[in-house]
Amino acid sequence: MSLVRGFLALLLLLVAVVLQVTFFPHLAWHGVVPDLALLVVVAAGLTRGSQFAAVLGFTGGLLLDLAPPADHYAGRWALALVVVGYVVGRLRPVGQGQGARPEPVMVVAAAAAASFLGTSIFALSGLLLSDPVVSVPDMLQVILVALVWDVLLTPVLVPPMMLLFRRTEPARVSFA
Repeated sequence: MSLVRGFLALLLLLVAVVLQVTFFPHLAWHGVVPDLALLVVVAAGLTRGSQFAAVLGFTGGLLLDLAPPADHYAGRWALALVVVGYVVGRLRPVGQGQGARPEPVMVVAAAAAASFLGTSIFALSGLLLSDPVVSVPDMLQVILVALVWDVLLTPVLVPPMMLLFRRTEPARVSFA
């Protein structure tokens, strides 16, 4: 991993987490805010692949788990986002190299699937750990609202992040 790409990824995650825990709670819909860290991981997965996105997902999840308003057991978001990073990274277009650009519909579908997967893992891990923050009947509503938030923000946020990740790719030398 290049130093520039790693710094950019960490910077994007830090900005996403800070906005997610400070600004977006004022715009919460049914108590749910968009998962900006998840969208950074989606952009990384679709651009850089599963290994990079899984590491980034773990880092972003850990940041969310340790952010001051956290009211859950640490590690739940880290688990959810590492799985999301791996799965979305596997959706990256195959056979077209690192610079392959997925179709816009695929980007939105990947973000929707990632939102559903990540929020479901977070909610189910809370259920398994007897975390009393969200009751079982409320889980489906939270998952649906999170999915709507993330899908609405995907066309605005994910393509520019994907462009940044592509631009930090090291130059290739071609031997003809």
